[in-house]
Order: sequence, then C-alpha cells, then structure tokens
Amino acid sequence: MSTVLPAGLARPLPSPDGLDAPYWEATRRHELRVQRCARCGTYRWSPEWLCYQCHSFAIEWITIEPTGVLFSWQRIWHPVAPALANAVPYVNLLIELPQAGNVRMIGNYAGDPTDRVVIGTPMCAVFEDHDDAEVPYTLVQWR
Repeated sequence: MSTVLPAGLARPLPSPDGLDAPYWEATRRHELRVQRCARCGTYRWSPEWLCYQCHSFAIEWITIEPTGVLFSWQRIWHPVAPALANAVPYVNLLIELPQAGNVRMIGNYAGDPTDRVVIGTPMCAVFEDHDDAEVPYTLVQWR
C-alpha cells in the first residue's frame, strides 16, 4: 500500500505522559482503540485523564470495529509545509464512530484525493505501517 503521509513530515509520537500510548500500541496490531470512562461508560476522543461527564479518573481503552461514517471533510490544495508540495491535493476527514458513542476522529483519506467525497459515507480504517522509522509506528487512515 502506498502511504498517505509523505516523507519529510514530523512523525507522530505518543504523548510524553503516556496517556495515548494504548492507542499507538493498538495501531501497531492494526486495531482501533478508543478511550472510555470505566465509571460511567462515556467514550472520548481525543484521550483525556479526566472524564468530562462524571469527572472520574478511571480510564479504559476499548477495541472497536475499525469502521465509521464520514461526518465532515476538507480537500487541501495549498501545501502548508514544504514536504507536502507534491502531496496536494489531499483530503482530511472527520469520522464519526457510532460503536464508540459517536465520538469523532480525524484522519486522512487513503483513496484518490480527487474522488467525490460524500458526508454520510461508510468508511473503513486503513492501517498505514511505517516500519522504516527509527521508532516504528502505524497511522490510521480512512477509505
């Protein structure tokens, strides 16, 4: 599979406090995980130490089906970094995850960036491995 992320961009790293480490570890196994409050069951994305619903610090990570629904999108035509000069256009997506309380996750479109994009379209996660990085990682893209 060709990669969506072009060479020369900063590589994503887990946060230094370890909050999102379970997410990144799961992506390496091609699993999609979302944080949930162990006390009240509220899903949240992006990860937080404190539940905004019940204020509990009880965190758990739930593996969900790597599917969602396109909630919103934007086709990017202007390269905002030199490494993106040959990568435009590309499409950023906002994916709603019905199996995780309808939280929304941002990602890139892993198809032809000139495709017709329609809100409400079912989407499937595509796991983009970067095994050649100093610290290997996997990105979640969408198709």
